[in-house]
Parts: sequence; C-alpha cells; structure tokens
Amino acid sequence: MNSPQKFRKKPVVICAVQWKGDNLKAIEDFGGMGIFPSGSASGLRIGVRTLEGTMYASIDDWIIMGIKGELYPCKPDIFEATYEPVEEE
Repeated sequence: MNSPQKFRKKPVVICAVQWKGDNLKAIEDFGGMGIFPSGSASGLRIGVRTLEGTMYASIDDWIIMGIKGELYPCKPDIFEATYEPVEEE
C-alpha cells in the first residue's frame, strides 16, 4: 500500500502580465491568439484559452504563460502567494 508522500514544486520562472482593464493590447501582444475580449456587458473581463478550455480573467487578475507557452489566469492573492519577481540576468 502506498502512503502519501510530500513533494515540493520545482522552481520555475514564468512570464505574466496583470490585466488592468485598459491594457488589452499589451495582453493580446503577450498571449497572442490565446487572449480575446469576452464580450461581457461591462467589458471588464477577457477570455483566456487554456489547456482546460476557456477561462475568464477579471480586472487585476494575472495572465500567466507557463513553461510550454500555455496560458492561464490567476487571481492576485494566489499569484502573490505563489510567485515573486525575478531579477533580470
């Protein structure tokens, strides 16, 4: 019988841009065809094509590009708890 084991996530550097509601061009440049206006009445959400299907990002959410180029949105509190800035080399 296998008992649970503990694992640590490998350190990985990702790229991310925060959706501020007025930076759609920058988000589209970052995510390419994976980003699209959601057509919501308020216009404050954007669509993100992820590996799991379409997800939506609200104002202040981060759009993350994973190590294989995949995109996904991340809530600001989760982003802050999970990621820290990397100094450019």
